[in-house]
Amino acid sequence: MFTSRRSGILLHPSSLPGPQPIGTLGQEAYDFIDWLVTAGQSVWQILPLGPTGYSNCPYSCYSAFAGNPRLINLQKLVDAGDLQASKLPAAASVSSNVDFAAAETQLSLLRLASDHFSETASPARRQAYEQFCREQAYWLNDYCFFMSMRQLQQNRDWQQWPEEVRQRQQKALHKWGLELQTEISWHKYLQFIFFEQWFELKSYANQNGVEIFGDLPIFVAENSADVWANRHLFHLDEKEQPTLVAGVPPDYFSKTGQRWGNPLYDWEQMAEDGYSWWLARFRWNLQLFDMIRVDHFRGFSACWAIPADEKTAINGKWVDVPGKQLFNRLRSEFGELPIVAEDLGVITPEVEKLRDKFNLPGMKVLQFAFDSGPSNPYLPHNHRPNSVVYTGTHDNNTSLAWWRSLDSKGKQQVKDYLKRPCHDMPWTLIETAMASVAKLAIIPLQDLLALDGKSRMNQPGTANGNWQWRNLPDQSNREITVQLRHLSHLYGRLLCNPTETQ
Repeated sequence: MFTSRRSGILLHPSSLPGPQPIGTLGQEAYDFIDWLVTAGQSVWQILPLGPTGYSNCPYSCYSAFAGNPRLINLQKLVDAGDLQASKLPAAASVSSNVDFAAAETQLSLLRLASDHFSETASPARRQAYEQFCREQAYWLNDYCFFMSMRQLQQNRDWQQWPEEVRQRQQKALHKWGLELQTEISWHKYLQFIFFEQWFELKSYANQNGVEIFGDLPIFVAENSADVWANRHLFHLDEKEQPTLVAGVPPDYFSKTGQRWGNPLYDWEQMAEDGYSWWLARFRWNLQLFDMIRVDHFRGFSACWAIPADEKTAINGKWVDVPGKQLFNRLRSEFGELPIVAEDLGVITPEVEKLRDKFNLPGMKVLQFAFDSGPSNPYLPHNHRPNSVVYTGTHDNNTSLAWWRSLDSKGKQQVKDYLKRPCHDMPWTLIETAMASVAKLAIIPLQDLLALDGKSRMNQPGTANGNWQWRNLPDQSNREITVQLRHLSHLYGRLLCNPTETQ
């Protein structure tokens, strides 16, 4: 998968600065790609792009296939002719937090754009829309119906909808499909626009030597089009309620484990049709991204099954999963997979065997490296070339906050290993990542900016206050850019900008 040493930055598009209440796929994203090139970086890692639900978590979305309309850039709608420039709201000053509530108020402008598109779109653009709807019908139709019905039902979970719709009786779907035709068309337009903007951005990144590193959550949300449209693929009871839900046992992040609440897959049912749902999901993600981080890879070997009536994850148990059969099927369909296995947490020999059988890179997180002896797998001398090294991930505190949280003994362990006084944390940790034998090094932008714990992206086990960090304009100043480029050059990770060699 990795033919050369490379490095990149972890930053979700929602955290980009810009004139809208949330970062978008507009000029701010293109500016970030330009900065990556200047800084010698060749990978942009992001979090999942789906339409977020409760708590704005990108790992809990209304669809495993759809895009998040909040990330749509309004100025690009003006450029496309779908929205009048006079309708754009005045640009607000960028705060250090994403304003999810204010982003919702922009839906009215997206409705205006949809109406204008319906009335005035050119034949070529209308043809592009119709082609998108045909090609993506396998998920688009169910998703747009789901979102439209959900709004009609005052945002109630789908298990509380009328029985005939809940159970997808064809007469009911036809009837409500006609009733909700306008709303369904609006949601189709939103998805068309989102992916039009996304693929244009991805093309720009690739043309400049930058690859997009996506993120695929292993599980899907209970309140999603995926579960509603594929009920037979999940462990649900006669009332469509989950009987088993996903999570992880007690670990570094939580003494009671994490009860995620996602309904568990019925793998026997999935095997019966050759894992077609997974094939469709990977096929789409392989179009969206150049490489994919598969979240909670451990769950493809065995998953922590928690009885749905349990309030914590403590009383779950490990249940085997046919990951080998699934990945054999994926490889036969797509060839060698550009997948990184998120192999953090409780890792068994079976998990490592599954990862290595398909030659998938794993992850090494330096914040986990220094709290035990020399056999700690995250210490640099235990790294493998076929892996991705991080200072920390979106689930960790920032590296500066991590360093400050260590007691004197913990700090001394780090100093002893690195043979440095560590006065310039987190840059000491960044350089350690760059020097690793791991072929790919990824640094969260917060670490490059030496930000404290107030800029943490997510705290696992908590439902509120996450995913809100936003980068401020010009924080990535010239000194940081030069320093990052220097380290990338020093350790053989520097991007050779295609435009510089022409």
